[in-house]
Amino acid sequence: MDNYIKILDYAKKNNGYITAKEVCDLKVNSTFLSNLVNSKKIERVGNGIYKLPNYPIDNFYILSKSSGRMCFSHTASLYLHNMTERIPLVYDITVPYNYNGNLLNNKNVVLRYVKDDIFLIGMEDIKTINGLTVKCYDIERTICDIIKDKNHIDKEIYSKALKNYSKYKNKDILKLIKYSKVLNIEDQVIELMEVLL
Repeated sequence: MDNYIKILDYAKKNNGYITAKEVCDLKVNSTFLSNLVNSKKIERVGNGIYKLPNYPIDNFYILSKSSGRMCFSHTASLYLHNMTERIPLVYDITVPYNYNGNLLNNKNVVLRYVKDDIFLIGMEDIKTINGLTVKCYDIERTICDIIKDKNHIDKEIYSKALKNYSKYKNKDILKLIKYSKVLNIEDQVIELMEVLL
């Protein structure tokens, strides 16, 4: 198969996106990728991240591919879980304390630092609105995070998220309590749930 077709086919199957690493995994020289960019058949949208011209920009996916150890959290996670309609202007991303990646200099990102053992709790894969897979905290971890950091969350988003969670048919209160113990906010979570449920 022609190397140009290999790249374009892969991007089409991945909802319009391909990374330089994925081109390398296809055993295709990066020159072919550069030629596709020069001929405007593919666009560079981030460091080592490319998309086909007729596909939408997906900031969640671009941010997720720009750094390895990261997870969407707080209001960004609420949006991915359909718990708020407000599209983030700034993306909440949780990283381990020793994080030293590309997101440090991104003005559209609020980095939240946690210990390694807490970083992985509740992490899952979720699809963006464009069908691309990113790392995000599950809804119970997200609810714990916004309760823990409520002074830094928009009041309207905060109260709406809690109300939406109380009506959420797949909520897992036992998991919520388990996470709240690890995050040292068990009393706050129990108190809020008693009011809401």
